[in-house]
Amino acid sequence: MERAVSVEEKIRRAEEIYQRRKQGETRPVAKVSVNDKKDIKLLKKMVIQILICVAIYLMIYTIQHNQFVFSNDFINKANEVLSYDTNFMELYQMVKEQVIRLVKKEPERQEEGQVNSEAIGGAEAEIKEVEESQKVEENTEIQNTEANVNIENLSPEEIAIQNIKNTIHFIKPIEGVISSQYGRRESATGNVPKNHTGTDIAANLGTKIKSATDGEVVLASEEGDYGKHLKIQIGEVSIIYAHCNQLYVKQGDKIKQGQEIAEVGSTGNSTGPHLHFEIRISEKTVNPQSILEL
Repeated sequence: MERAVSVEEKIRRAEEIYQRRKQGETRPVAKVSVNDKKDIKLLKKMVIQILICVAIYLMIYTIQHNQFVFSNDFINKANEVLSYDTNFMELYQMVKEQVIRLVKKEPERQEEGQVNSEAIGGAEAEIKEVEESQKVEENTEIQNTEANVNIENLSPEEIAIQNIKNTIHFIKPIEGVISSQYGRRESATGNVPKNHTGTDIAANLGTKIKSATDGEVVLASEEGDYGKHLKIQIGEVSIIYAHCNQLYVKQGDKIKQGQEIAEVGSTGNSTGPHLHFEIRISEKTVNPQSILEL
């Protein structure tokens, strides 16, 4: 038999239900209960391993992009993160080995860069040399072309003189005043021929005469109008030093340019102390002043 419930009791219960619903006590709450401790431990390990991987990646990235130093503060913090089921010393040694490898590779890269720079510099230098040689060749070709054009307008004698100037270097035999030019002379007498085959350079008696070129003495004589004179040969060119007071060399001697070979005099057909300086190309006389400045 049910107990009879009064109207007041029913009202009271209805008010309690209303109040509970109003306060939300009757709302269903989703609850997750995990009773398996083993699953919780595995989940914990997985989270820790993920954190370890992230930490290692950050460490390697920092090492590669910065001048990194393992400070004590960093090691302590890393040790706190990796303390769960992890051998920190092994991990530290592994990372340290990676750092050492990276440090060793860096100088090798720098050396490779230097080698490449040197190779590039060498290649650039070779290119410059080739360009310069090409410019020199072009300039030489232009000069040769101009020379060929000029040669076409020269006489055979002028061409021979140009060839001699290009192949033999001359110096002044003495310092003095030119007293008679090469060629025809107006004031010719019985002792002075009209056609002068050389250039007369007036100087004091006994002035030392130097050889204008290298060569060999092919003649050393005291006979004829030239008086005491020398003939020095170099290739197809022969040079005569005439009217000397004294000769210092003899026939067959090898002469060096600038060597003292005689002294100024007035021997032979002469009107005063001077040097008769004469140049012949294949035994044909040319104007000495067309070859060197006297």
